[in-house]
Amino acid sequence: MSADERDEAAGPLADVLAPRPVRSSEVVFDGAVWDVASERVDLGGDEPVRRDKVVHPGAVGILALDEDERVLLLRQYRHPVRHELWEVPAGLLDEPGEAPQDAAARELREEADLVAGRYDVLAEWYSTPGGSDEALRVYLARDLAPVPEGERFAREHEEADMVLRWVPLDEAVDAVLAGRLHNPTAVVALLAASAARARGWATLRPADAPWPAFDQRRA
Repeated sequence: MSADERDEAAGPLADVLAPRPVRSSEVVFDGAVWDVASERVDLGGDEPVRRDKVVHPGAVGILALDEDERVLLLRQYRHPVRHELWEVPAGLLDEPGEAPQDAAARELREEADLVAGRYDVLAEWYSTPGGSDEALRVYLARDLAPVPEGERFAREHEEADMVLRWVPLDEAVDAVLAGRLHNPTAVVALLAASAARARGWATLRPADAPWPAFDQRRA
């Protein structure tokens, strides 16, 4: 069989759910946001192997794009890396029963004082698949309007002194490619938006498009 024939037999270019048997699982760290589990996994060898993973609720990000093709970036302190990073609005999927799109709308309202008339899916990924089950989805939010002054969320902790800035999409993409922006959700969102725009936004998916990684995490 030739290399081309093997590629064709492998099917479409897509990740495949293929779980291996877990012989044991123990939570070795019970954290405020995420836990750490130690598992014995059968990979087909003589004995199961130990794999530790961060058990994460997942998250959503929102790339807010205005009519002038500017994106909203937030500068927020991230203690593990000791940096203030430019990010897009984002948040955990930690509200029971909350759909990802509803979580995105909540985070956009709380972090950016904005509501959006339209949401589309830009991209999905696993943040650190070698050590965490965190799944992320980022939305493109358009038709933006401000939240009335008296209805705005009172931000606290790292969010209390966030700086908000509207930046042309091309300028933000240039900053990514120059190595000046490092937040992974922002990087993925900006590059995905640039690629989608170049294709006339034809690659966007509906806000309620299936998200197997989200469903599997909650199965």
